[in-house]
Amino acid sequence: MKRLLGIAAAASALVLAVSGCANYSDTGSGSQTTASGDTPVLVQSGKLTVCTHLAYKPFQFKDSDNKTVGFDVDLMDLVATKLGVTQEIVDIEFEQITSGAVFAAKKCDVGAAAITIRAEREEAAAFSDPYFAATQALLVKQGSSIKSLTDLKGKVLAVQSGTTGQDYANENKDQYGYEVKVFDDMPSGANAVLAGTADANVNDNGVLFAFAKDNPTSTVVTEFSTGEEYGFNMSKDNTAMLKTVNEVLKTAKEDGTYNTIYKKWFGVDAPQ
Repeated sequence: MKRLLGIAAAASALVLAVSGCANYSDTGSGSQTTASGDTPVLVQSGKLTVCTHLAYKPFQFKDSDNKTVGFDVDLMDLVATKLGVTQEIVDIEFEQITSGAVFAAKKCDVGAAAITIRAEREEAAAFSDPYFAATQALLVKQGSSIKSLTDLKGKVLAVQSGTTGQDYANENKDQYGYEVKVFDDMPSGANAVLAGTADANVNDNGVLFAFAKDNPTSTVVTEFSTGEEYGFNMSKDNTAMLKTVNEVLKTAKEDGTYNTIYKKWFGVDAPQ
């Protein structure tokens, strides 16, 4: 997501799509298969249990029918199909996913939550090959005089807990003189801008462009090139799962399926 104009155009073409995913309701009693050669371990027999943190449109969010849909959801459906199982989604705290706690507790097989690959996160869990380029962006109210971090001196900047956006904001707060206000999820931080309890919000640009499309009294005024890439994470012990996910991503990019899914959610072809 390194292209301001490309993602802006993409956001304007976001559509809702229906994908068959259920909410996870039993984290302690599911059966676990035994790894055998190239067969991934599953915490529940017959299901690919995927941990995410809602809402993070267009990657994973509830549609008007209360179904969890999105770009990450569609890619994980490809993995489930490859394994001959169905996808089941667990909505859980983001830091439980990035810390690897969900894998140690056998709550899920894979984390799919627009997770930026970072060295400290790779210490806790294995990551797939990158599947999406990302960066940070700044959301404000329409008509605001704020155009960059420079304009935030003495003001409040909303961030989402446990994200690279929070890290970016903290790294720059002394230089620009703003206060960082932390929220548990993406919508809360963005809505704080609309409510006037925060002057701006930093988060990944894909989700902020989607929010601005749905809330035209807000706008994205700039992006910060942070060179981030998303990956799916999983237990380091589940090497067969890592191999399967990477194979699915590679095949999807080669046969055009990835581009079809990308265009479905962003309205433009995937970057080459």
